[in-house]
Amino acid sequence: MRRSTVGWFLFAAGLAGATLPVRARAQDTSGVGVAGGGVGAQWARRASAAQADQPRWITPLVTTTPRLEQEFRYDGVWRTVPAGTETTVIGNGKGLELIPVAPVELIVGVPSYTVHRTPRSPDGWGDWPLLLKYRFLAGNETHGNDILTGFLGLTVPTGGKANGSRHAILTPALAGGKGWGAVDVQTTVGVNIPSGNTAGLGHPILYNIAAQYHVARFLWPQVEANGTSWRDGTNRGRTQLFITPGVVFGRFPIRDRLGVTVGGGVQIAATTYHQYDHALIVSARMPF
Repeated sequence: MRRSTVGWFLFAAGLAGATLPVRARAQDTSGVGVAGGGVGAQWARRASAAQADQPRWITPLVTTTPRLEQEFRYDGVWRTVPAGTETTVIGNGKGLELIPVAPVELIVGVPSYTVHRTPRSPDGWGDWPLLLKYRFLAGNETHGNDILTGFLGLTVPTGGKANGSRHAILTPALAGGKGWGAVDVQTTVGVNIPSGNTAGLGHPILYNIAAQYHVARFLWPQVEANGTSWRDGTNRGRTQLFITPGVVFGRFPIRDRLGVTVGGGVQIAATTYHQYDHALIVSARMPF
């Protein structure tokens, strides 16, 4: 079952890329901002052309943006659980984000390393996250300022018993966004489909919504709602919701497409049931 789940993800990734070569080549001719004729320069121009068709919002702290991004991202999360102990999540599953061909993005995450402040839970690596995005439609600020994208996520069970799910999990999702001047809203909804232990893991519904206000060139304050609802499994009938105020600074340009973006915020539990009370989130990104 695990091999079948991974195989379907790879098949979808290959199909998305193989069905769009004509459009990608057409957009290559309009790429700007990167000099040179090598493979790297061509890739960068292709990414620029793909991103020119979509809104220029910033990626929220928790909500996965429907926009196509090309960057390396690494986050840190410090959680406090109801018992009062703290857990540090290094990386938080973020990693390399690439635009191989428009309108497709592939995210190859780095497994998180979790540090528990209790001897009952061993420290260790988590599962390996992958995400495929397919942008169905988009308009930049002069052509509707909106976007609609499909996601197909996969976590490969590479983590240990204490820090991984022990089963592959496929996560189809739909993401969208709409902007009005300096304000934008981005949202996602998806479902986890595990390859095993469905009686325990269940099929939780995952939903996020982020509202941002572009105050100044490099300043993006935001507030998010991040929720999970369980229809079945061990947590059947439960819902947890976090409110996440924060701010993102960027994109600070370095050269051509290369830049730096940083941000931070606090997740605050807003429901009676919650797996942790609050969490401090710090995010660092390098678009290229």
